[in-house]
Amino acid sequence: MDNWRKSSYSGPDDGNDCVEIANSRSQVAVRDSKAPAKAALTFPTETFLAFVNALKNA
Repeated sequence: MDNWRKSSYSGPDDGNDCVEIANSRSQVAVRDSKAPAKAALTFPTETFLAFVNALKNA
């Protein structure tokens, strides 16, 4: 995955203390912005969307 991006909620005072995501049609990858060369977690897109929607509704 090459299109890594940080949350729009990350501010200038956050430095690199956030997560980044990259996605394709079939999967979403999540990584620690402090350690981009280390492993990323990868989820099927539908599973990740269900997770995000559950957070929004919590």
